[in-house]
Amino acid sequence: MGVVVLLLVSIVSLTASLFGSEITLQAKVVDEDNAPIDGATVAIRPASPGINSGSFQAVSDATGAFTLTLPQPGPYLITAGSNGFFTLKDRPADLHDGGNEIVLALNHVRNTSETVNVVESSSPVDIEQTDSEKRLSGPQILDVPFPSTHDLRNALPLMPGVLQGPNGNLHFDGGAENQVLYTLDGFNISDPLTGTFNTHLSVEAVRSIIYESGRFSPEFGKGSSGAMSIRTETGDDQFRYSATNFVPGIDTKTGLHIGAFTPRANLSGPILKGRAWFSDNWDGNYNTTVVPDVHIGPNSTSSFSFSNLLHGQVNVSPGNILFADFLLNYLNAPESGLGALDPLSTTTDQRSRAWFTSIKDQIYVARGTLLEIGFADLRTLARTIPQGDGLYLFTPTGHLGNYYVDSTQHSERKQLLANLYLPPIHLGGTHQFKTGADLDRIDYSQQTARTGYENLDVSGNVIRKTVFGGSGNLQQLSAEASSYIVDAWRIRPNLQVEGGFRQDWDELVRRVLLSPRVSASYAPFGWKNTKISGGYAIVYDATQPQVFAQAKDQYSVLTFYNPDGTTAQGPEISAFTIPSSHLQAPRYQNWSLGAEQRLPSRLQLTLNLLRKRGTDGFTYVNTLPAGTSPPLSIAANYPPLPFYSLLTLTNLRRDSYDSAELTVHKAFGKSYEFMASYTRSRASSNSVVNLSVNQAALVTNNFGPVAWDSPNRLLSWGYLPTFWKNWAIAYLLEARDGFPFSVQQIDGTIVGQPDSYRLPFYFSLDLHAERLFHLRGYRFALRGGFNNITGHNNPTTVENTIGSPTFLNYYGSQGRHFVFRLRWLGKDHSG
Repeated sequence: MGVVVLLLVSIVSLTASLFGSEITLQAKVVDEDNAPIDGATVAIRPASPGINSGSFQAVSDATGAFTLTLPQPGPYLITAGSNGFFTLKDRPADLHDGGNEIVLALNHVRNTSETVNVVESSSPVDIEQTDSEKRLSGPQILDVPFPSTHDLRNALPLMPGVLQGPNGNLHFDGGAENQVLYTLDGFNISDPLTGTFNTHLSVEAVRSIIYESGRFSPEFGKGSSGAMSIRTETGDDQFRYSATNFVPGIDTKTGLHIGAFTPRANLSGPILKGRAWFSDNWDGNYNTTVVPDVHIGPNSTSSFSFSNLLHGQVNVSPGNILFADFLLNYLNAPESGLGALDPLSTTTDQRSRAWFTSIKDQIYVARGTLLEIGFADLRTLARTIPQGDGLYLFTPTGHLGNYYVDSTQHSERKQLLANLYLPPIHLGGTHQFKTGADLDRIDYSQQTARTGYENLDVSGNVIRKTVFGGSGNLQQLSAEASSYIVDAWRIRPNLQVEGGFRQDWDELVRRVLLSPRVSASYAPFGWKNTKISGGYAIVYDATQPQVFAQAKDQYSVLTFYNPDGTTAQGPEISAFTIPSSHLQAPRYQNWSLGAEQRLPSRLQLTLNLLRKRGTDGFTYVNTLPAGTSPPLSIAANYPPLPFYSLLTLTNLRRDSYDSAELTVHKAFGKSYEFMASYTRSRASSNSVVNLSVNQAALVTNNFGPVAWDSPNRLLSWGYLPTFWKNWAIAYLLEARDGFPFSVQQIDGTIVGQPDSYRLPFYFSLDLHAERLFHLRGYRFALRGGFNNITGHNNPTTVENTIGSPTFLNYYGSQGRHFVFRLRWLGKDHSG
């Protein structure tokens, strides 16, 4: 027996000496300021190829940590990378028996004195990412020549699925702008009143933008079209500074003249080296807008705005990191709204302010456990001032008179959030749990006075007159409470499932809402370069105070006239009301399916399918039968006049969106890449026209395509090398169906189905050349080129009144124009 035991011990010892024993590597991926990097891909391979010479991969969690089991001790080479960071290539590590703990530090890609590097690591597709995600990096935003490159809003349509509508509003995967959750460094920055993205910050302040739609984590709350996260730049132990467009631009829209002046300045560095850092980004904009199609009065107007974002980080201890933001926005835009059909007298002076303050503390409670607590305060002020107090006139050939709304609006959101990242649990695979809560308090108030408007026929006779009564002074409060739990379950190395629930409650709807969500990703047959993913989610839209405030706002009094000036009908009241019973919250069901394939030469192919169906949406509907009166409890609040309509808030809105999206992306060289995408989609609703007290159109049939529906869209952009050193070509190409619009009768009644006509096909090619050069120890980048270089007619406005002598005439095309940009990138550290 002793001989047998001795023989077994000898065999085990020999095997261990030949093949080694398994070892465990516990590592953490951080940036240069020791903040954790979530989602970094890590590849480890033996330094000396032997029996176990394969490559081993892992992805860091929210704490930056990952764990790998390796077959034997010895020397290894580690490669780590993440979007927005320089790749750490083949770092040597001598791993031994027992515990192995290492820290991998990645440096941010910065657009100052370094050479930008967008090279992605050669790691396989990320199985742990089950969400449908689209990204824009800081370098991409600065490299691609989109129109008005100082405005971050204009950069967002560089992502497939994101459109900028006819009024400049943003639309994500078929939704309205307020159907997306917008966050800045983790905090909600959407407008507390409308839910739209009105925050302005310098494009140089942005490290990355991540947009998740269709299937996304329960961590992200109300927003049927997804969540958009903005992550900002931070400082490090080196002082850095840069400036852009510090000389006025040249514009050629209506001849050669001084155009926009959009200076930007950036400064970052240490407060206390190794412990505290700051980053400050200032952005200014003095813009002269020329509208060549204006036929009455001046055809240009100017505006001024600025923003400043101050971001700070303090490492209180190695396990306690404090972050803070302060953002200030200012806008003064006199004579806003000048257009081909809107002369100077109809414009308004727009003034707005916004103040955003946030503080967040990340605390490492124990190994693999991270607690995040934060508070933010967002305050806004918006002022609209007409050019006079005359009536606003709708004529068959455009608008006259003075705009009819004079308002001051204040809003505020206080937000308290907490997130807890738990250590992995090994049970039928690996479970990574995350849970959190969010408390919000929203306060909105307004002081509004409306005059009225008239609809005129071709001869100048009044056929409809609308004036307003009641007080436009009101206050609307709301509170929100949310919580979530999510489990990222790695069942097998090639199969990941993420599931969880979200709970939401708000004071306006007063219902507890549960949102189950599940998504999965799978690499068939263990293929490392192929991933199939899909998911299902129930998502609720946020309850906007503006919708509920209408019942407290002014009411309109309508009078209709015959062509000879006699009264045909009225005066009659049109008012808004909210039912006494609690309403449902707008609810969406999202089905999504995707496939990702990495091809040779770092070519990536992605296919995404999305189906959204929305029910219980908020919409105001006339609930008063013709010839009847409202209940006395309602009528007693108004003058003793007949009622034209009683618009009641209901849950009758239904929305539908389907899309198929194919994208090709390739990065090459040190700083070059291109992207091409084709999207086929359809977006419709039974509430195309959003009825409100300020809405002048009369609607009888409200079903049709939404105003931003564009069934076919081709999008491509790139930053490409040339045959000449330090020269590059940047381009942006967009071709799509024109947006739909409605036609109306002279009295403002929409004819037939809304949005049954379309603007002409849209095509634009922006082509710029850029030269990097050195001067007196500093680096500069000079860019010049043409926007809409083909001069294609891309109108934004149409005369849509039947009977007008200019019916279906199109206006607002920007034409071809030359622009240039000069960037000062700081000191030259290349030599």
